[in-house]
Formats: sequence, structure tokens, C-alpha cells
Amino acid sequence: MINLETPKKAGALLNQARQAAAEVFRPISRKYDRAEHAYPSELDMFAALLDGLNSSGEGGAGASGVRRDDDGSKGNRNGANLNTVLGTIEMCWGDVALLLSMPRQGLGNAAIASVADEEQSKRFANVWAAMAITEPGCGSDSAAITATARLDGDEYVLNGEKIFVTAGQRADAVVVWASLDRSKGRAAIKSFVVEKGTPGFEVVRLEHKLGIRASDTAVLRFEECRVPKENLLGTPEIDTQKGFAGVMQTFDNTRPLVAAMGIGVAKAALEETERILAEAGIVVDYDKPANSQHAAAAAYLQLEADYEAAYLLTLESAWMADNRKPNSLEASMAKAKAGRSVVDITLRCVELTGTLGYTEDSLLEKWSRDAKILDIFEGTQQIQQLIVARKVLNKTSAELK
Repeated sequence: MINLETPKKAGALLNQARQAAAEVFRPISRKYDRAEHAYPSELDMFAALLDGLNSSGEGGAGASGVRRDDDGSKGNRNGANLNTVLGTIEMCWGDVALLLSMPRQGLGNAAIASVADEEQSKRFANVWAAMAITEPGCGSDSAAITATARLDGDEYVLNGEKIFVTAGQRADAVVVWASLDRSKGRAAIKSFVVEKGTPGFEVVRLEHKLGIRASDTAVLRFEECRVPKENLLGTPEIDTQKGFAGVMQTFDNTRPLVAAMGIGVAKAALEETERILAEAGIVVDYDKPANSQHAAAAAYLQLEADYEAAYLLTLESAWMADNRKPNSLEASMAKAKAGRSVVDITLRCVELTGTLGYTEDSLLEKWSRDAKILDIFEGTQQIQQLIVARKVLNKTSAELK
């Protein structure tokens, strides 16, 4: 069974992550929120540190993958997925947009870690990869992707446009979702690693956003873009029975990571709110019923309960991945709960702290802006609830839309 206590062996990792968040991320958080699209050069120093942590085999700093290629007979384990989630929470306590700007820590790296074969894993080991799924006419319904990839000799030729690609300009490569044969539906959707500088691959523009402004969000275009056939992740065969479960396996990893980002932001907001309330003479007392305390303290306790629920769901989904257990349901539950909770928590913290929460004197207003995207990308709140309903009711996507 899962042990809900933080693993002792993760202590050093979490200490390092908290130090980085407190000493590097927090001091420059407001700077790069204002300087949208400027690259945070202070982050370059972390690349070697993170590579060292990841090469230790325990993970926790970079993007890990969900693989179920053994029988899970080695007993319970706390591995790379759980460590990565715990590390992500600490780093996003500092600044979620700066974490998304970290070299070689893109969401595309999680896709590579989940789906790539051994040769691809080695070849792309030091590549910073973004992930390109969303299109102008295709948002939460990934099965409706219109980008195409056709085999021409030893290369695939990609055509299509992708929007809202996190780190789309800064990353070394992009994992692009495209269809090998649109007549065969979602089963034909595959992912391809397209490296920067490939002819036919263009960064069209960067978006101006409500939050996570330190992270670049790009529009990408592919016109007769040729990539080696070895850059297709997974198998090129189209299995209509399996659908695109192999590609969707990526989400089993990235959704807990996005949930962890939300938890980190919520944790930061709650700590800052508790500090401000204490300065105003309002102390949260855990030994008294909520209805016998100050209204602000009672509201804080309710927010903290939401935070704890999201935190535990996220740990469960990551632990299941480490122990080779199917976690699609739990990953969507964690993403749905954390995404909704971080928006509710940050907005309510702004309200509870009055003018200090609404002005730039505190980071609370920034966190409330950053929070919204965490309820949207990697599948919206509504999509997560739909996935959970299908799993619980044992319905297919055709039966429950």
C-alpha cells in the first residue's frame, strides 16, 4: 500500500528544490512576470545540477515516464515519478513559469520518457523537448488532430499548425502529435520528435498571456517538414483495437506533474495568506472547530482541506506509476482536483488578504493569474471529469461524450 508520508530518501532532493525555489525563483519571479518573453538567464546554472540529479537514477528533477514493461513483482517502491512530483511541488512554490522555462525539463521530455524505445531515450537524453498537441480547431479533443504525417522513403513529412506550445521557441525539439491516416481516426495518431532547425518547421509567434508570463508559449507551423522515420515515438503500426492508448499514456505522466504544479502554487498562496492573517492578529487554531474561529480562519481551513485532498490524489497517481499500476483514472482525478483547487485557493487568498492580495506588493495576485492555466492545459477540468466518468461507469468515448 502507499505510505502517505514523504519518503525519507527524498529529503535531500526536496531540500535542494526548496532552496532553488526560495533563493533563485522567488527573487526573480516578479521580474520575469513583467518582462514577458525575456529568457530567464539565471536558470542556465541549473541544467548541470538537474542532469546530475537525474543521472543518479532516482529522478525528481526532470521529466520521468510512465512505463509498465515489468510485472511489478519487486514490491512497493517510491521512484522517479513520485520524486518528480514532490520536487515539482517545491519548485512551483517558487514560481511555476520559471519551472516551465527550465532547460531540458519540457513536457515533451515526459512524452519521450514514456514512449521512446531504448535507442531513442539515449539519443534524446540531453534534448530539451516541448510538446505540441493543440491546434486552432482542436483543443481538448486530442483525437480530432488534423496535422498529418506521411511516410516518404526514410522520412516522415509533417504538415499542420500547433498552438499554445509551452517552451515552443526555447526548446531544442518539439514532440508533435500528427495522424498517419486521418481516415482511421485516433488509432493513427502518433508522436514525432522534430528538432529545431529542421526545414519546414517555423515558430510563427509568441502569445501574450494572463499568467505564467516567464514561460514562452508559441504557435508553430509545419510545411512539408521532413523528419527521420526513427523519430517516431513508439510503433508505426496503426492498431485500431488499441486506439491511440500508447500516445495517451504520456498523459498518465504529465497530468500528475501539472497537478503538482497547481499544488505548489496553492501551497505558496496558503503560506503567504497565513502569514498576512497572523500579522493582522488572525491565527488559525487547529484545535478549535472552524465555526468557533474568525471567519477568515474558517475559510482558510476549508482551503487547506482542498489543498490536502489534491496533494494526496497526486501522490497516489505518481506512486501507482512507479509501481507499474494503471493510473489513468487517478491521474485525471488528481489533475481535475488540483486544477480546480488552485484556482479557488489563490482567488480566495486574494480576497482574504484584501488590498495586499490585489496589489503587486505581494505575489498573491500573480499566483492567482498563474493558477488558471493549470486548470486548462494537459486537459481541461471538463475533460478530466469526462474521463473520470468514463472510467467509473465503464463507458467508451463513443458511449459517453
